[in-house]
Amino acid sequence: MKQDAQDALQQVKHLHAATTDQTIAGLFEQDPNRFENFSARCGEIHFDYSKNNLNVDQLNGLFALADAADLPGRRAALFSGEHINVTEDRAVQHTALRDLTSTTIMVDGENVQPEITAVRERMTAFSKGVRDGSIAGQGGPFTDIVNIGIGGSDLGPVMVAAALTPYQNGPNVHFVSNVDGADIADVLSSLNADTTLFIVASKTFTTQETMTNAQTAREWFVERCGETAVEAHFAALSTALDKTKAFGIRDDRAFGFWDWVGGRYSVWSAIGLSVMLAVGPEAFVEFLGGAHAVDQHFQTAKASENVPLLMALIGIYHRNICGYDTHAVLPYDQHLHRFAAYLQQLDMESNGKRITLDGDDVVGQTGPVVWGEPGTNGQHAFYQLIHQGTSIIPADFLVAANANDPIGDHHQKLVANAFAQTEALALGKSRRQVEQQLKKAGIATDKIEALVPHKAFPGNRPTSTFLYPKLTPHVLGQLIALYEHKVFVQGVIWNINSYDQWGVELGKELAGELLPMVKGVKGEVDAEGRNGSTSGLLAAFHAMRQG
Repeated sequence: MKQDAQDALQQVKHLHAATTDQTIAGLFEQDPNRFENFSARCGEIHFDYSKNNLNVDQLNGLFALADAADLPGRRAALFSGEHINVTEDRAVQHTALRDLTSTTIMVDGENVQPEITAVRERMTAFSKGVRDGSIAGQGGPFTDIVNIGIGGSDLGPVMVAAALTPYQNGPNVHFVSNVDGADIADVLSSLNADTTLFIVASKTFTTQETMTNAQTAREWFVERCGETAVEAHFAALSTALDKTKAFGIRDDRAFGFWDWVGGRYSVWSAIGLSVMLAVGPEAFVEFLGGAHAVDQHFQTAKASENVPLLMALIGIYHRNICGYDTHAVLPYDQHLHRFAAYLQQLDMESNGKRITLDGDDVVGQTGPVVWGEPGTNGQHAFYQLIHQGTSIIPADFLVAANANDPIGDHHQKLVANAFAQTEALALGKSRRQVEQQLKKAGIATDKIEALVPHKAFPGNRPTSTFLYPKLTPHVLGQLIALYEHKVFVQGVIWNINSYDQWGVELGKELAGELLPMVKGVKGEVDAEGRNGSTSGLLAAFHAMRQG
């Protein structure tokens, strides 16, 4: 964090220290219009942040912090194609992928819009052909699609496809990511090779897990349909045309993307092909349009109404002022059951950094641990800790006003639970309230004294609520883009690079060294010089294998 930002953060810390007795319940008592004053709108999404323990002065201090970190300048650099990914010397232009206008978008002196449009048009033509049967396998129209990828080449498509289940009207879509053979074995076991299309998603066509699974899929397919049928049943999301061609994939079945699109930001690109095949090109374009609307909002809305900015600053307050270590994402929308997993990569891979852009150690804390599950399931699992545990865990609640699957009063009960949880977390239940309730129930005095401490809730647990009309492709695009820009803002304030991921590389390097030892290749099993635990595990592994 740069010095000006550190000074601004220190001012917010002073404001916080002066209000140690401030509570969420008390803030509502002081301001009858707090809901209106601490809510904002972005497109179809109503963002209620009134149940966070923030007053007006503290919020204004956070706005000053964003200015001190030069958020306006850094935001302009993001959208103008500057190389803000400094460690890889790259622009960051995933936002260009969802700009459906004819706006000129310059990256490295070139207008990239025509190329983006050309790839999208090729995806659209291919998707339409697969969906109407004019592009088919040797057994007829494709009934199943298998997307083989990992990281951003899996988490984005799998989450979006699940979220848009009500809009799926194409072939069945399956996803394989884990190098654990159980993953691909489970998927292949239910498929007919004659009517299955495989999509291999790897920019370089060298990702170990992806290419291992792709080769297994290819062998499985060839065993059933023969070598000559490969080109009709495999497509690639890659720019390594020499490698895709060697694999047996025709050039017109290879869809590329660019080095200014990071993996965790790539679902808007050709990586989203499996989604387009499942829901159709029209719905996919709506999805892009929702994200683009948020891009415009982020650039033009004033601070007090700028939802991604507010999300980011509230997160900064919780992490750097209050010292909260984790952040829960709790969608009351079953189709968002992979949303928290998607945000784990988006947030933790982006902002899980300890070195600033200047190469110095970060002062203070950066990204929190992000986790979560859908409600109401979580209520019967981990909400106990959120309500009465020793750690305070800020949480986001995502709620649709209308269900995609309206059955009886299911949705009303779901929404009632969501609203009840945010109220309970904010207001809690005092000992006096518990005592009165137990007395009313006729509980003996001695039992009341014993029960009261256990049944009281401290409250003052912060939550934000995202309310939207229905989980449509357009709304989903908005939700994802909001969190993308939240991550960007926080990276700016912490002065870190949110767009590299060197932390994942060391493990890959060591795995490459260890693989021959694990396989037991002659002359390469000797683990001398390795960590004592690693050499011990290798020995134990081979002993078990022999047993």
